[in-house]
Amino acid sequence: MTISTSRRAFLSFLAASPALTPTSRAFAQLAVTDEALLADVTDTINVFDFEPIAKAKLTDAHFTYMAMGVDDGATLIANREGYDKLQIRSRRLVDVSRIDMATELFGTRHAAPIVIAPCGTHKMFHPEGELAVARASARRDALQILSTVTTTSVEDVNSARGAPVWFQLYPTEDWRITEALVNRAEDAGCPVVAVTVDLPNSNREALDRFQRATNEECLACHTPGIAGSVARKPMFDGLDLSAISNTRAPQMDWAFIERLQSATSMRVVLKGIVTHEDATLAVDRGVDGLIVSNHGGRAIESRRATIDSLPEVVDAVAGRIPVLVDGGIRRGSDVFKALAIGADAVCIGRPYLWGLTAFGQSGVERVLEILDRELRIMMQQAGTPTLADITRNSLVGYAD
Repeated sequence: MTISTSRRAFLSFLAASPALTPTSRAFAQLAVTDEALLADVTDTINVFDFEPIAKAKLTDAHFTYMAMGVDDGATLIANREGYDKLQIRSRRLVDVSRIDMATELFGTRHAAPIVIAPCGTHKMFHPEGELAVARASARRDALQILSTVTTTSVEDVNSARGAPVWFQLYPTEDWRITEALVNRAEDAGCPVVAVTVDLPNSNREALDRFQRATNEECLACHTPGIAGSVARKPMFDGLDLSAISNTRAPQMDWAFIERLQSATSMRVVLKGIVTHEDATLAVDRGVDGLIVSNHGGRAIESRRATIDSLPEVVDAVAGRIPVLVDGGIRRGSDVFKALAIGADAVCIGRPYLWGLTAFGQSGVERVLEILDRELRIMMQQAGTPTLADITRNSLVGYAD
């Protein structure tokens, strides 16, 4: 065994050791993310291993764009800490030799309840961008949701994946553009449109620090103004963007959702619902599904974690439509906790972007593999051989 190999083995063991204090555990994790030790994707042992590699490969501006929240970043932090507050109740003497993690959403089965969340501009992170993610999601049999501001067309992504993605919609002030985007996604075979409803505006101070409108490095890729920035995105090819001043559609209301439902045969899912009032309205108005989301802490400084919003949404829906959740998920145990509260699946964002940046397609595959493995282990440890066995009784404070 070489010195490098033995050091890798030792540090991998050290990072995983439960005996370490938080400080020493952080040190061990930092050690195993040394580039010399993580030259191969198989050297990674948890999703956190990918983040330092991604940071080293990206410009400061691009890494900040991925990592930042709004205002003080308190909501971003809350998303993560919300999972740390939940404790798992483990049942014993249950046969867990066979674990079934398969889930079904709108009639399509997937290997695990872990979904690729919509994140824009993947080619910022890797030259193959959304195509690498599509191939990875196909290999891992994971659902992928594609952003409106994708850097690869929906047609090409669906072709690379071998199956249609869900299409995330950023509505615009111009209904004609919105309708054209929806029609194109439907024509490409997408079965679901996931409408982002949590971003009427935001305050991303970190972007202002880089002065993107005047920074020469930024101007190599970014055209100032809303119309200029989306003109580079393939989903807007051939569209008249002159009327767009805001892709965040602050005018959007329930009448807009009804108009969208009338304009498409795709199922309509709302991304960004965080209260029981809005969840009830969504069900009453025939919405097909919900994603509990605060845009990864990038929309509103509510200081409320999505995992804390999830119970009231699940209770309001009462099983009538699927409920997904995103924000702060980094471990298989986090997935387990969200499922226990009542989510049908979870969506991950930054972890797979770290994997994409670090190793391309294989990095995304590895992130999904790690989370699948961790979820399987947690299901075995908790005595829950199927997803149906994971209930609120699995969590302290929720048990009957």
